[in-house]
Amino acid sequence: MKIQNSWLVRNASAILTGLSGAAARHAGPDIRIVDGRISAIGALQPQPGERVLDATDCVVYPAWVNTHHHLFQSLLKGIPAGIDQSLGAWLGAVPYRYRGAFDEQSFRLAARIGLVELARSGCATVADHHYLYLPGMDFDSAEVLFEEAERLGLRFVLCRGGATQARQAEGKSVAGPETLEQYLDDVERLVRRYHDPAADAWRRVVMAPTSPPYSMPAEHLRETARAARRLGIRLHSHLSETVEYQNEVQQRHGMSPVAFCAEHEWLGPDVWFAHLVKLDAEEIRMLGASGTGIAHCPQSNGRLGSGIADVVAMEAAGMPVSIGVDGAASNEACDMISETHAAWLMQRARLGERARPRYAGGDEEGGASAATVEDVVRWGTSGGARVLGLDAVGSVQVGMAADLAIYRLDQPRYFGLHDPAIGPVVGGGRPTLRALLVGGRLTVHDDQLPDFDLAELGAQARDAVRRLQQAAGVRS
Repeated sequence: MKIQNSWLVRNASAILTGLSGAAARHAGPDIRIVDGRISAIGALQPQPGERVLDATDCVVYPAWVNTHHHLFQSLLKGIPAGIDQSLGAWLGAVPYRYRGAFDEQSFRLAARIGLVELARSGCATVADHHYLYLPGMDFDSAEVLFEEAERLGLRFVLCRGGATQARQAEGKSVAGPETLEQYLDDVERLVRRYHDPAADAWRRVVMAPTSPPYSMPAEHLRETARAARRLGIRLHSHLSETVEYQNEVQQRHGMSPVAFCAEHEWLGPDVWFAHLVKLDAEEIRMLGASGTGIAHCPQSNGRLGSGIADVVAMEAAGMPVSIGVDGAASNEACDMISETHAAWLMQRARLGERARPRYAGGDEEGGASAATVEDVVRWGTSGGARVLGLDAVGSVQVGMAADLAIYRLDQPRYFGLHDPAIGPVVGGGRPTLRALLVGGRLTVHDDQLPDFDLAELGAQARDAVRRLQQAAGVRS
């Protein structure tokens, strides 16, 4: 029988599934894809008319699901005024200073660079927390983002940011706040035009005020939560990235940031927050009991000196855990390989920091047991799909969408591995991407993206940086 619209991924050295426990690995070695879905896994023979993708000496993962990004920041990497600043000062020196300098050309280029970087790391689904909305903008930035993701063949979730009150760090930013009516009207417009509730949707829209303690008055937060649930969309924002979040909410409202969100209907299984670095035990309990998720961004949190989120404790409390790369302005390597490598190391370092000698009451040597590679892969794939509500995405199982990252470990950093399955995460760097399949579509093949000239993209980026510096009044 001839199988139509079929791929056979054949002879993989290892398969990680994105699932838990014994199901985290599959012996394979073959995966059949029919009409964009995984139809069989095992020792399979090619069928007539079936395309074969040779995965000999390759490792197969579920394609990564990035749950928190700021794509416009792809042209704001390594800005000297912000490179050694913590969050508050960094916001004023980098994103708030430069965002008024973007036009459609530079914005589109930034989005393209970020999406290309993600795709080449094996990422198929991108959730962008997009807050670049300026008075009098002469282009639709949301439309640009959806267009660029579609061009690359990636699933895209627009987390529509914005604010109805200005943040102190913005200073004299040109980005004045919207009214609540303007904000909600635009979210509804985007939902009508783009949002697909399907479990394997290519396009989604999320209600995502930029930061609850700062972006909106308390009464507006409750209105946005109710509007999102009426529209059938999810909620996302930043929270508790630094101690200043704790200080601000305690001073204004006399409670913790998580308690404040709970009071304004911003907890639940349809909500996830980026960062959550600074939480106490009661906050973790509340988040876990409500099923609220996290987008863990270890590299940005490290780069800004914010700390390390205790995602192991969060998952144990019942929170869905996912991984996001955050923006390139606070994480100059915005790809899912370096991010998951950092997540693996930092959870171990965090636990190791608690180790004390026996004479001081300690009973453990270090933290190497904190998180396994399989844990990190689960967080970065099926965990991400869970917080986004994409229930047919994120794992290598029969019936799931065929979103697969196939890595060839042909660089010296991977030579000598006794367990090739763990190579992409433990080795860091960027393994050669043999193929990226998204819904069964071949998006990246042998490390190449069709119709993309990386050298030309780099030249365009250098020119755009000079123009942004001029527009922002910064000397190069």
